[in-house]
Amino acid sequence: MTEIQPVHGIPALRVGTTLVIADLHIGLEAQLVSKGFHITSRTEDMFDAIMAASDGCNKLIVLGDVKNSVPGSSKQEYREIPDFFCRLSEHFNSVTVVRGNHDTNIEEYLPPEIRTAPASGLRIDDVGFIHGHTWPSAVVMGCKTLVLAHNHPAMYFVDGVKKQTAEPCWLRGRFVSGGDKYDRYPESFIVVPAFNRILGGSPVNAENGEFLGPLMKPEFMDLDNAGIYLLDGIYLGRRKDNLVKCRLSSRYNRD
Repeated sequence: MTEIQPVHGIPALRVGTTLVIADLHIGLEAQLVSKGFHITSRTEDMFDAIMAASDGCNKLIVLGDVKNSVPGSSKQEYREIPDFFCRLSEHFNSVTVVRGNHDTNIEEYLPPEIRTAPASGLRIDDVGFIHGHTWPSAVVMGCKTLVLAHNHPAMYFVDGVKKQTAEPCWLRGRFVSGGDKYDRYPESFIVVPAFNRILGGSPVNAENGEFLGPLMKPEFMDLDNAGIYLLDGIYLGRRKDNLVKCRLSSRYNRD
């Protein structure tokens, strides 16, 4: 069985000797400028975080949303994505991008040595990998553990003076069915936090909150009993035991 372990303090997952990250949204700063915010590029910070998390890993999988603009592209994306992945290819033996909903024509930005996988996902041994915005293939759904992204999971908190905050978190739980679509389905799932920390997140413990993607529904996953873990490894219990009325939403559009 493949060993799966989150990296302490960093939104990255070690799956054997493969490092898994998701939701880079390179070019987000250009979008913020158009809204009146002036933030310097954090792409270099993300590269440094990948290097810090990569000890013992010789392969990298990016679970979609490499770029931010959809549709279209920004000058920042054209400038930063090729160099970013060229440097990654110098560090890892292989780098694979699983296509996300923001990754239209992503091959135009990637060096030729970077591999791409379709939105229907990728399977390595007993672990499947998808971005999460569309249906996985039957082959991917035949895995033991499915790793997915797209929702930017975060835990919502309210302190004693009613200050509201959200912290990135992992969501881990069990599958209950393959529905009418799949004869086989995984035993468990792991939802990966967004790697780009500027994105904020969408509260997983919001009452009446809805998750994005066709699989993150009660008919497929036991979302109520899914466990919530902060990046430092603290276990906060089951989702259903943490539900609160929440006025926070995702800081930026995930669609």
